[in-house]
Amino acid sequence: MSLKREREDEVDDDDSEDEVSTKRGRGRVEEDRRSRHCPYLDTINRSLLDFDFEKLCSISLSHINVYACLVCGKYFQGRGQKSHAYTHSVQFSHHVFLNLHTLKFYCLPDNYEIIDSSLEDITYVLKPTFTKKHIAGLDKHGKLYRAYDGTTYLPGIVGLNNIKANDYANAVLQAFSNVPPLRNYFLEEENYKGIRRPPGDIMFLLVQRFGELMRKLWNPRNFKAHVSPHEMLQAVVLCSKKTFQITKQGDAVDFMTWFLNALHGALGGTKKKPSIITKVFQGSMRIFSKKLPHPDLPPEEKEALLQTEEYQEQMSESSFLFLTLDLPTAPLYKDEKEQLIIPQVPLFNILGKFNGNTEKEYKTYKENFLKRFQLTKLPPYLIFCIKRFTKNNFFVEKNPTIVNFPITNVDLSEYLTEEAQATEKNTSYDLVANIVHDGKPTEGSYRIHVLHHGTGKWYEMQDLQVIDILPQMITLSEAYIQIWKRQESSDTNNHKGV
Repeated sequence: MSLKREREDEVDDDDSEDEVSTKRGRGRVEEDRRSRHCPYLDTINRSLLDFDFEKLCSISLSHINVYACLVCGKYFQGRGQKSHAYTHSVQFSHHVFLNLHTLKFYCLPDNYEIIDSSLEDITYVLKPTFTKKHIAGLDKHGKLYRAYDGTTYLPGIVGLNNIKANDYANAVLQAFSNVPPLRNYFLEEENYKGIRRPPGDIMFLLVQRFGELMRKLWNPRNFKAHVSPHEMLQAVVLCSKKTFQITKQGDAVDFMTWFLNALHGALGGTKKKPSIITKVFQGSMRIFSKKLPHPDLPPEEKEALLQTEEYQEQMSESSFLFLTLDLPTAPLYKDEKEQLIIPQVPLFNILGKFNGNTEKEYKTYKENFLKRFQLTKLPPYLIFCIKRFTKNNFFVEKNPTIVNFPITNVDLSEYLTEEAQATEKNTSYDLVANIVHDGKPTEGSYRIHVLHHGTGKWYEMQDLQVIDILPQMITLSEAYIQIWKRQESSDTNNHKGV
């Protein structure tokens, strides 16, 4: 449809509204009576309504002035006599439409606004809203709700549709949806509505779509017990310039890194100015770095270089949004039955990287360095990325080592500097989310374990599938990303390690 025709449709709409509002005498009374007594409300089919997809006219593919037909669920443009919505109403005798922007209901082709409180559940599904009181109570109970389709569900523990190959993104979005301070910030649109962005900046779309997704995942009045992340992922494809796609498997750690930094920037955050992202996840560390002489040099030259200032240990401070934990190299030998042994390693062994003593060699294209790390500040929520994949020029290898970890009471005090040990009051963490990668490196699939704070129960989610799971089963998986919550003083006495 041409731009001219789109404008005509918009004008048609405005004209018809003016026409209705300027009716006088009996005509005006008649319009009011019809508004409150529409005879077609029983034709609405709530089971066909799905507002998770892009708000586009199904014929013109325009975003402008889009209405949902509440009888068949399809989207059409305009409301005037030449519009697609009007034509649809005449052709199929579907009469009840919802403007997806203004949230007003109309009867077509008669073209009057419908005012009826029984339709409020439809506008709530399209645009859920949360009060401060509602948000404060989200983690205090485990009340099950019944969707319109009859299935029961826990808000927040809701499946996400895998459109084609977006399970890597689904797992990360599910994990963040179960981090209460981050979730609470995005449930209330007022928190970020006023942030100003430069003209033409598309990155704020990511913030808006993430907020909409959070509100849908936590909606206690959903029509169905699952949500499609279609609009959220379209924003990801656009804002990442197609680095992350719906149709091609991606890496969950790469996506999470980009997503956290993109949200931080879109919310007006900088290195010095905090955002909700840095308030929740940012910690800091001390890095000790020492340059190494080239290994092919004669011993005398190496010795001489090591005395120079360039090769002395340098110390720097750095912030982080997550910690990368390195796995020991997986053994290649097999046991007597010719089965590859799956090695296991305790979490505390791989955390040793941050004890201030363990040195690790890092190679760049030209130079080699020895580095050691020590933490100086712990965040309220700590993310671990367990480095399972190594990439070389030819292929990607996956390390299948199982990490043994307790679910609660992981104390990180020994990885802090002495000064930090004196200032950090709570250094123990409990697991709240665990993202797992199953299968081959480049194919494979993702699933996630999340703790429901209200019930204290663990759930496993893989796209649309949601099942409850015993905590003991979580530790047997090939964990890839973990989110840990710092215990508050009141928690410390209530937890026992699993």
